Amino acid sequence: MAQLEQLEQLAAPGSQWWRSAVIYQIYPRSFADASGDGIGDLPGITSRLDALKQLGVDAIWLSPFMTSPQKDAGYDVADYRDVDPLFGTLADFDEMLAQAHARGIRVIVDLVPNHSSDQHVWFQQALKAAPGSPERARYIFRDGKGENGELPPNNWESVFGGGMWQRITEADGTPGQWYLHIFDVSQPDFDWNNEEVREEFRSILRFWLDRGVDGFRVDVAHGMIKAAGLPDYVPDPEAGSMGGGEENVPYWGQDGVHEIYRDWHRLLAEYDGDRALCGEAWLPTLKKTALWVRPDEMHQTFNFGYLMTPWDAERLRDVIRESLDDFGAVGAPSTWVLSNHDVVRHASRLALTADNPQGEGIGPKSKGKPDPVVGLSRGRAATTVMLSLPGSAYLYQGEELGLPEAMEIPDEFRQDPTWFRTNGERYGRDGCRVPIPWDADAPAYGFNDTGASWLPQPAEWARFARDVEEDDATSTLNLYKTLIRLRREHALGSGSLVWEDAGEDAVAFRRGDIHVVANLGTAPLELGDDATFLVQSAPFAGTALPPDTAAWFTRG
Repeated sequence: MAQLEQLEQLAAPGSQWWRSAVIYQIYPRSFADASGDGIGDLPGITSRLDALKQLGVDAIWLSPFMTSPQKDAGYDVADYRDVDPLFGTLADFDEMLAQAHARGIRVIVDLVPNHSSDQHVWFQQALKAAPGSPERARYIFRDGKGENGELPPNNWESVFGGGMWQRITEADGTPGQWYLHIFDVSQPDFDWNNEEVREEFRSILRFWLDRGVDGFRVDVAHGMIKAAGLPDYVPDPEAGSMGGGEENVPYWGQDGVHEIYRDWHRLLAEYDGDRALCGEAWLPTLKKTALWVRPDEMHQTFNFGYLMTPWDAERLRDVIRESLDDFGAVGAPSTWVLSNHDVVRHASRLALTADNPQGEGIGPKSKGKPDPVVGLSRGRAATTVMLSLPGSAYLYQGEELGLPEAMEIPDEFRQDPTWFRTNGERYGRDGCRVPIPWDADAPAYGFNDTGASWLPQPAEWARFARDVEEDDATSTLNLYKTLIRLRREHALGSGSLVWEDAGEDAVAFRRGDIHVVANLGTAPLELGDDATFLVQSAPFAGTALPPDTAAWFTRG
């Protein structure tokens, strides 16, 4: 298709492309490095867009690339209207956006509205201003408890470990107020009850929409409003750090967030091309998650219930059924995702043999490490199921190569704030953020041409390099290409499914004339002599589906 036609298609109103899209998450610092400094950048992304076109994705989502001190890998934003020099310039962004659109690929950018960097001009102004000032009112400053205000305002614990409050020193040198930070001490939370904060983010949205972005992934979309009075709260130690397993957390999932997204929905609707909002909202049930995607709010929200489901047939059937029911009840598509930059890669996670709460990570001393063969088999099978489901699917860079979690990163190379704030008790998320391999025999496996890498790449990753997998018909990369192509050809992103019975250890359903079956048991599953296979998650002869394998097939 000619470039002009592709751009017209991208801008076509009413297409609601986000309902069935395959969206590829790029973690910019680990995708491709054009400068050779060891950190990925926007020109690197531009240089690899053809590979994503060949993969067949509809859109890319870029994790933060805005100006930041990089205390939390860019999720601490100092300037929401510029590109961090680590990643390039605004001109580099515009070129990347234009080149993506020329290939028919939409671009979603990460927006971090819950908190800013402590280097943001607003927070620096707040530190210099007096208690009760308009500058302080943009953030959540409170007086401390105790005789001299020496105790924090409440007992909340940071997601990254330690307390959620930091006391400042006032301009006159005396101990002062405390500010709230759900995450790192360098990430003060905005006060979203302040209209000035709301207007600032409307302006930020327009800045990027005017440049042509197709939507926003909203970071910590469930955390922007805190319960009135900031009551004490002790989290469940067994729950994930983002609160997805808990009810009534005073800093997660408050009703007031919905007003914000209704406002943003109206703003995006002013622009052509069906611009979309996708929320990162960790909530205790899918029914509650669906409240984020009612017709006048967000267009999508991540289905973390699906992501966190273990390799168990009954639980997988249940979460698919529940997802389709609950999202469908509000007229929204379900999203499906197995990996991202915050969780253990699913080619490892699905074979873990010990509990691993979200954010815990895996390292050299972790218990229950996965068998890599089992993990990859289950990962490929899980993706074969996911890409057959109606709705929108998210892929995380490197999963199309079958990359496992990098578990043996030496302590001295770790970067995640979680590692430092827990004194090494939690490994955090570095293992899923290692720069991905492109060329087996090149420096840094083709990540750049200098061999520099901000996190060390495992030696065994040469066999996962894209150039190796492109030449292997049975590779994970070619499996993904086939699945995405067939998904598009058969319009599997829309429509409904019909459940089928293939036994208690199987997940089985039909999409039109295509049957999808995954064997999560320990014995082969006979599919019948009339099965004609379209795709298999791993090659096998005959019609007996091996354990930890999935297939699409027709009958007759």
